[in-house]
Amino acid sequence: MFDGLLAFGHSIAHFSTPTVIGYALLSSLVGVVIGALPGLTATMGLALMTTLTIKLPADEALLILVCTYVGAIYGGSRSAILLNIPGTPASAASCLDGFALARQGLAGRAMGIATTGSVLGTLIGMLMLAAFTPLLGGLALKFGAYEFFWLALFGVIIAGTLTGDDPLKGWIAGVAGLFVATIGQESQFAYERFAFGVRDLAGGIQLVPALVGAFGFAELLTAMRQRRPPVHISPFDTVLPRLADIRKYWRTIIRSGLIGTGVGVVPGVGEDVAAWSSYAAAKRASAEPELFGKGSVEGLMAAETGDNACVPGAMIPVLTLAVPGSAPAAVLMAAMIIHGVRPGPMIMIENPGFIYDVVAMMMFATLGILIYGLTLTRLLVMVLRVPQHLIVPIIFVLCAVGSFALAGRLFDVYVMLAFGLIGFGLRHYGYPAAPLVLGIVLGDLLEKNLRRALVLSDGDLTPFFTRPIAGTLALLIVSIVTWKLLALRRQRSLP
Repeated sequence: MFDGLLAFGHSIAHFSTPTVIGYALLSSLVGVVIGALPGLTATMGLALMTTLTIKLPADEALLILVCTYVGAIYGGSRSAILLNIPGTPASAASCLDGFALARQGLAGRAMGIATTGSVLGTLIGMLMLAAFTPLLGGLALKFGAYEFFWLALFGVIIAGTLTGDDPLKGWIAGVAGLFVATIGQESQFAYERFAFGVRDLAGGIQLVPALVGAFGFAELLTAMRQRRPPVHISPFDTVLPRLADIRKYWRTIIRSGLIGTGVGVVPGVGEDVAAWSSYAAAKRASAEPELFGKGSVEGLMAAETGDNACVPGAMIPVLTLAVPGSAPAAVLMAAMIIHGVRPGPMIMIENPGFIYDVVAMMMFATLGILIYGLTLTRLLVMVLRVPQHLIVPIIFVLCAVGSFALAGRLFDVYVMLAFGLIGFGLRHYGYPAAPLVLGIVLGDLLEKNLRRALVLSDGDLTPFFTRPIAGTLALLIVSIVTWKLLALRRQRSLP
């Protein structure tokens, strides 16, 4: 424990320079603005910021991305409370009680509750990140090729199961992502697959243009289709948090923080599930469940604590298993790889201090959202009045320039546009985009470990099922798929 505290202190000292602190504050502000604007998500913001931080040193670039991530999840509460429109999917649960409080003339208090919950949720998640990442990292060292194959498949299956309304559509999207990951030359013999004679396709689909398209350009197309009406914001009271709320609902805060962190650890689920899970648990345990949805302080506190605790929770599988816990975490993992940081089981041996660097980054991000939540709320609320026709072209230019800047290839811009149209079509027909992206991220991990495992076993499939951890993961996947298929069958047989 002392070694961990010492490493955390070194990380804080390393980032405590005027330049880095300025980066942290500026990127937190950018994240809050992205989160506050309906239609712009944390994933899109991270994808864009990844393209803008390519030339920076790895530690500074990742600090900027972490602060943007935390700021965006927090910023979504502003439009949820004032407009009843979630700025990000993670803030959907906050609409229920946040907007109800605003209609009662308590919008300022609601934003203070959101700030309190977000800060405390992130702090709880940070503690879990610092405590359990080294333990899980030690367990991950026991994973071999067989276990990583099943783990990658489990991530895609669980993401398809828990995102969207229909698990079948989620699984289809996830398998489509795995297929996209196989486009281009395979790693061992450089044999071209699905390139159709196109030289650019032989190099494969790059992750960042695909992410920018699926979550950036697709969001813009969706926003243009929905056409946000002009915004009217009523005056609000003080946004200063109340200590009485913390004292009264401390059990809800701790429970929601733990639930949010736990949901974050599950591959591919995300902050919106964490918020709803925390909200549902708070309602079941509350002495005033009848107030939920009608302006419950406890409900808003639970939702905001849960979704922000999910952020550090989602980093735990990224660092230990190289499996992202959410769609924004997938972008962050891609950025780590681009900057030469190799997440996964070996990180505890190759770069153990990096875990505490990430905890320190979360600390700076938490300070950023606390400062902006207390001092710049009235100014940030003005962002909600920016007309949509001014935002859309700016974001589109950033999507195109960012995709091109990675490798200087016009083909990557075409990839971004194509995946934007694909993402827009998926949304229109009810297919979640998160499993698609997770499939692209995990496809390489799945394929390499399948090939490695078959080489080790000389083509024998029995080790995939007889090794304890591999067999457990396989049984878990079969159980989840069977359970969901039976549930769908019962549901569709009902009149």
